[in-house]
Amino acid sequence: MRIAQVAPLYESVPPLLYGGTERVVSHLVEELVRQGNDVTLFASGDSTTSATLVPACRRALRLDSNCQDSLALHMVMLDEVFRRKNDFDMIHFHVDYLHFPISSRLRVPNITTLHGRLDLPELAAVYRQFPDMPVVSISDAQRQPLPNANWLATVYHGVPAKLLSLQPEPGDYLAFLGRISPEKGVDRAIEVAKRVEMPLRIAAKVDKVDKEYFEAEIKPLLDHPLIEYIGEISESEKQDFLGGACALLFLIDWPEPFGLAMIEAMACGTPVIAFRRGSVPEIVAQGITGFIVHNDREAADAVGKIRNISRAGCRNAFEQRFTASRMAADYVDVYNTVQSGDAPLLSIRLQ
Repeated sequence: MRIAQVAPLYESVPPLLYGGTERVVSHLVEELVRQGNDVTLFASGDSTTSATLVPACRRALRLDSNCQDSLALHMVMLDEVFRRKNDFDMIHFHVDYLHFPISSRLRVPNITTLHGRLDLPELAAVYRQFPDMPVVSISDAQRQPLPNANWLATVYHGVPAKLLSLQPEPGDYLAFLGRISPEKGVDRAIEVAKRVEMPLRIAAKVDKVDKEYFEAEIKPLLDHPLIEYIGEISESEKQDFLGGACALLFLIDWPEPFGLAMIEAMACGTPVIAFRRGSVPEIVAQGITGFIVHNDREAADAVGKIRNISRAGCRNAFEQRFTASRMAADYVDVYNTVQSGDAPLLSIRLQ
């Protein structure tokens, strides 16, 4: 199948450091190529891929200090995609709704995976305006604010099975991986670590929009002997960071659409302690791959029980549900259904 994958331009594919959507796109592209598909990737020019790369800008926009208007470059990329539309059997968008005004008017098979939160009030108007655009969710929970969108399937993210490996024996620290912002709960993770008197290692980036929050609310909390702030880490550093942890703390305060860090931890055999928000109940199996809790006290209690969780069981759950090969196979099923004209019948979860 000739497939176009259209990625955001904020990070390279895969990202050099932090990055969720672009990392998932990379995993999907590489697996589709491995399975014998002809894949073209529209992304930043510093991306690394075995697909045919069509660069829309020289480098990832987050790392380009000269970029003042990221929307302009995305519009140029989308125009190039549609100029080449006859070269593809399927166009798979990962850029939210930017392309809807064009793709809704052209007869070209396409789907859009929505990677972000959907509870923003303005989005309701977008999906009322474009009710027929075929969209894929990354968790069932993500769909809740927009139940009437044209949902084709829920396809959970996946990570290459060989990218991370089981580390049978845990270390003596807790881990936080992601970005520092109010909704990600790093302050709660710090509080839990201090409660249980266990070291916490924080591998996270700080976006410009969250710089003030970091300086005012989080930085003062880092001056504690149990807390170690590492900053952003690369893909190659995740094995040691996650694999050596006793548990990943995922104490979010927002409707997380998926949470890639959870399955990356499970791939290393590391269980997850998470608040019951967003996708968490779909990802974490209670008592098998971690504990779903409701407050700091329950999270601290879960740390005390974490060694009862089988690390081999966490890895097995990852292999059963969250590999890149499973993700790619699910998307190929969606592509085939869209091409056959049966898309409205596919409003089910694929996993």
